[in-house]
Amino acid sequence: MSKYETELHDFQNIFSLKGKVVVVTGGSRGLGLHAASGFLQAGASKVYITSRKAKACEAAVAALNALPNLSPGAKAISVPADSAKVEGVEHLVKEVMKTTDHVDILFANAGATWGEAFDTHPDSAFAKVMDLNVKSVFNTIRLFAPLLQKRGTIGDPSRVIITASVAGIGVGSLGKNATFGYSASKAAVIHLAKNLAVELGPRHILVNAIAPGFFPSKMASGLISLTGGEEQLAASNPSKRLGKPEDIAGLVVFLSSRASSHINGATITVDGGEVWARGGMANAMKEDQAKL
Repeated sequence: MSKYETELHDFQNIFSLKGKVVVVTGGSRGLGLHAASGFLQAGASKVYITSRKAKACEAAVAALNALPNLSPGAKAISVPADSAKVEGVEHLVKEVMKTTDHVDILFANAGATWGEAFDTHPDSAFAKVMDLNVKSVFNTIRLFAPLLQKRGTIGDPSRVIITASVAGIGVGSLGKNATFGYSASKAAVIHLAKNLAVELGPRHILVNAIAPGFFPSKMASGLISLTGGEEQLAASNPSKRLGKPEDIAGLVVFLSSRASSHINGATITVDGGEVWARGGMANAMKEDQAKL
């Protein structure tokens, strides 16, 4: 056995993000805030937090900067912006450029949902969800691409991570609170990630998507309640629990680190296997109904 087969370069630091500059959209709460915490604790030097509400950004940044054991000089920075509009994304890029000449990692996480029955589903709501969840994601990546290219190399490419959802892989919520726009938008960004992986890979920018299941959060709380609550959802999951902050933070740190430097165009589900169990649960329900 040769030395080449057993020697791993600096493996003890393969998940380190030491010195990296990160932008997190939708970073003031929920999955974005979990991820931002992970980025900082993995060694990132700057993590820009953006969302529509300035107070929410400031509160998130204060909590992040109070974390223990951060790298010397590491900090979270508040940059409020409305990513739903291209003008808002342009403002975000300009503000970020005031304190850095490059970006290593972009976590495109901003998103929204809307629940409404099929027959009364408003055009305005569908359009709002598609605009924020798809068009703004594309615009954010497009406008940050020059900063992402600055330091990306074959050996150390820059990263884009898009938040999709298992609703874009399986069937989302139906009935009185159907999420048609949300499901369609998440399927769209999964395919967008594949296209951008091929387009931006030669520019030394890797693009991947994550597809979370149920994580207790402000956006998901209403749907969790309508589907039986946290305990019932956890019981129906093959892993017998819902998502935890570490599940998201660990995944995005992995996708931003050397450990994933040859992963491009992938969509990684983080749901305990729930999306794959849905077919089995549906069939079991049909069998139970047939016995009645």
